[in-house]
Amino acid sequence: MGDKFDDPSAESGTMQSPRAIADRIEVGEAVVGTARQTKDIALELLKYGLLEQAKKPNLYRSAVTYRDDVNRVLEPLDLVAKLDEVRGLAYLVVAVKTPDNEEDEWSHPLVRRQRLNLEQSLLVAILRQQFVAYEQEAGIGASDAMLAIDELLPQLQMYLGNLGSDAQERKRLGNLLEQLKGHGIVSEIDEHDRVTIRPIIAHLANPENLQNLLCAFSVEATQGKVAENGTDEFLS
Repeated sequence: MGDKFDDPSAESGTMQSPRAIADRIEVGEAVVGTARQTKDIALELLKYGLLEQAKKPNLYRSAVTYRDDVNRVLEPLDLVAKLDEVRGLAYLVVAVKTPDNEEDEWSHPLVRRQRLNLEQSLLVAILRQQFVAYEQEAGIGASDAMLAIDELLPQLQMYLGNLGSDAQERKRLGNLLEQLKGHGIVSEIDEHDRVTIRPIIAHLANPENLQNLLCAFSVEATQGKVAENGTDEFLS
């Protein structure tokens, strides 16, 4: 997911902020102890779009326990929290469209879609392949799907070609990884020049479309041409 959320007040004078909505939850005596947790979970999801067990285990466990309460908070915003308990992940999606609402799901006033260009989409496709291979070997839900920068460079060069120097190649890859980090797809590059592929990649990328993208890039690379236009269809 890695999408950002706009200030609701900027979209509608009647829509309240997520915290204001959370503060209005009606809490009975039996659940007084869980209200704070419910609001903290909802606000974390609204801020980052996802919640990982590896990073915040206590909050994640609460998200599993109080999922229904969290979704009651999110319901007025047409958002839903989904769980991937095998990978230890809670993440936000736009509520399923109804027959009365046929608009693009990304038209939700709290969600600002960030388009990925072709180079970013290509790197997502490469990373997803690596993530799938890692899970096939280590098992679904295994943590720390790490990849060395030196392993990524030749794969990117295969499709985008060489820039003429190692420094330029590493800079290009570093910039792309930094951009994807903002979407929650990878971690920061560590001291050993490795990145961790985040499990959210299993839910934000359509495998068939990404495979088609890689095939298209192979053709373009063979012909010595790479398009620079923006794209986002490969993640839908």
